[in-house]
Amino acid sequence: MPTLPMFPLQVAMLPGEELPLRIFEPRYAALVRDCLATDDPAFGVVLIAAGREVGGGDERSDVGALAHITSYADQGAGRYRLECAMGERIRVLEWLPDDPYPRAVVEFWPDEPGRPVDVAAIRDIEDRMVALFERIAAQRGVEVRGRDIVAGADESGDAALWLYALTTRLPMGQADRYAVLSAPTVAERVAALSDAVDTVVAMVEFGLSD
Repeated sequence: MPTLPMFPLQVAMLPGEELPLRIFEPRYAALVRDCLATDDPAFGVVLIAAGREVGGGDERSDVGALAHITSYADQGAGRYRLECAMGERIRVLEWLPDDPYPRAVVEFWPDEPGRPVDVAAIRDIEDRMVALFERIAAQRGVEVRGRDIVAGADESGDAALWLYALTTRLPMGQADRYAVLSAPTVAERVAALSDAVDTVVAMVEFGLSD
């Protein structure tokens, strides 16, 4: 099993997302230098379940994704600006000492076999998201085409990536994003995203009723 440098964040990053980072903390500057010395500079990203990014002492989730460094700028004095593309899902098997930065033994975790995914169920999630966006827009007196917000989410032709892309378009809490990320199968990811849509709709309706 590979040992990877790890970057805990207060955001559950999903495969297919772009991740810009500004690095200034010495331990993460060391992580970047070590990554850039490899042929495929990459590190794992996991959600911080409790605590803060800076200074350590955080509690970390065990499911994340691999961040591939696509470009960088060395700004001197241990500061870097990175552009990363989120790729393969990973699962942490063992956290190692933070020496000099967080590291973990991980395994790549592709979706497990599960029941077939009904494309109509994903389209139903899209439709509910569109209705939600247009409901908010109407209440605020602005014109929004909700269909434009979800457009292109299905362009990969892959159900898993389609669901991740829809998740990035929905304003939800990190716990719900993590539930989508950590669903073992694509069918369970459909259920997790559907539940998240229900949660956001309920919160919006509650807010609009005040």
